[in-house]
Amino acid sequence: MRVGDRIVVAGAGAIGCFVGGLLVDAGRHVTLLARPRVIDAITRHGLRLTDFSGLDRVIAPQSLTLSDDPVIMREADIILVTVKSTDTPAMADLIARHAPTDAIVVSLQNGVGNPAALRARLPGRRVLAGMVPFNVQAQGDGRYHRASSGDIVIARDPADTAARLSAAGLTMQPSDDIAGVQWGKLIVNLTNALNALSGLPLREQLAQRAWRRLIADQMAEGVAVLKAAGIKPVSATPIPAGLMPHLLRLPDRLFQMILGRAMKIDPQARSSMSDDLARGRRTEIDFLQGVIVELARRHGRDAPVSRAVIIRVREAETAAAGLPRLRPEQIAI
Repeated sequence: MRVGDRIVVAGAGAIGCFVGGLLVDAGRHVTLLARPRVIDAITRHGLRLTDFSGLDRVIAPQSLTLSDDPVIMREADIILVTVKSTDTPAMADLIARHAPTDAIVVSLQNGVGNPAALRARLPGRRVLAGMVPFNVQAQGDGRYHRASSGDIVIARDPADTAARLSAAGLTMQPSDDIAGVQWGKLIVNLTNALNALSGLPLREQLAQRAWRRLIADQMAEGVAVLKAAGIKPVSATPIPAGLMPHLLRLPDRLFQMILGRAMKIDPQARSSMSDDLARGRRTEIDFLQGVIVELARRHGRDAPVSRAVIIRVREAETAAAGLPRLRPEQIAI
């Protein structure tokens, strides 16, 4: 492990501040490239990192390197890209303009297309795909809360980047099938939109069988589309992707027993798309359900659940009235 690596978190929002903060806490050399409002909050209050297991760290502002100027990438050894998928092309152009050509670029983003989008604008550079399994909530005043469990996964490479980035409380696992891992996470992330449309914390939503049935239908549709396309997802949880819809349809007590053994979810955990709708921001629906609909079209299939979810999310984006708080029957076909 090379603890002297100069790491830049490019687009430090919820995930970026949490990951970057834990790396700083472990004594790593990290710069957060962030928006002025994020920098202002951290400068005023420090960077506070909490999670479902009881973690509570406060990193003093003077211990952090913060900037909204992309020129700070000029000496980076590793760049962690944590922007929304819609901002990937613009961030790639900034990396091309300011970062060394030998810097390793790691995509820690939702969806499956971001590594290819980065490579298209960064020809000849090392770009690694990654997958972040946990959810992080921005709670204001510089506080970021990890609300679910799991280790980050990064494509295995000769430089052993996953090991170089691992730190206390932040294990990064290498994978020889990162594409499969990303598709597995996409299937799980189809729940993001349903959680946002419900307006409920995720655990409360999963406690309701009507919601679980709709989530199961959404996941089963996604798995079927991937099968038609010849794509084999690697589950982002200990439960195989193909088995998850069956488990979701179980009676409440059985489901809760299995979920509790498989992963940890904070009682107030919500999807990142919930945060987007609550704040009137554009969502990543095109990079989640949109991918399933397009993949289905290319293989002569239909994806009615995904299409219905896209319609509801678009309506919520247009209304810009926060979380719509729909019931399952208002979404299902």
